[in-house]
Amino acid sequence: MKLSRVALAFLLLSSLTFAADAVDLSRRYDRWQPKVDRYLERDKANPPPLNGIVFTGSSSMEMWTSLQKDFPDLPVVRRGIGSTWLLDQLTIAPKLVYPLQPHTVVLYAGENDLQDNRTVAEVVDAFEQVRAQIFAALPSARLVFLALKPSPSRTAILEKMRESNDRIADLCVKDPRCTFVDVFTPMLDATGQPRPELYLADRLHMTPEGYRLWTGLVAPVLDRVFSDAASASP
Repeated sequence: MKLSRVALAFLLLSSLTFAADAVDLSRRYDRWQPKVDRYLERDKANPPPLNGIVFTGSSSMEMWTSLQKDFPDLPVVRRGIGSTWLLDQLTIAPKLVYPLQPHTVVLYAGENDLQDNRTVAEVVDAFEQVRAQIFAALPSARLVFLALKPSPSRTAILEKMRESNDRIADLCVKDPRCTFVDVFTPMLDATGQPRPELYLADRLHMTPEGYRLWTGLVAPVLDRVFSDAASASP
């Protein structure tokens, strides 16, 4: 799948949205470039599959090291970078995601944005920008967005996470290309607090049990979404 001139122009414009958003994404990208370069170097030695399923986003994706074991029958590729915002996908995805021409993009990001004092409205706007860029670059792709998880170390922003999730879920309901996966609710206990057994000692990143929970929620969605996308391909 080659990008059209229109799509390439859109990507360029999208990468410049930081000017209106008062965020210097190019300077932020300087922080991520070493990890981007390491992914690309590894790709030269071991090329990832094309037309597969790319998991991208922040540290929850970067640390999902069991990804291929968790989805043994699917062509999954891991592309996470810790500490990134959802908005950072505007500069990262053109390097790490779109060249792989995936049928399906699985995205987890937005939690760091809120922790860094971005507003719910800014997170939702970032989602809309990233979604638009994804479909400009990959018109036949599907997007699977994982809800922001309720990290115990970030209970101060729990309600902002909940509101962000609700608003993004509403957007996905209206877009047949997008599927929202609620990982937030199953990660809460009966009292509405984060389940500690799902998190490492830092109370932020997940244990293997946390990833097993995510796998159980994501697998049936991918089986359906990837199958539909693949069957629709020429």
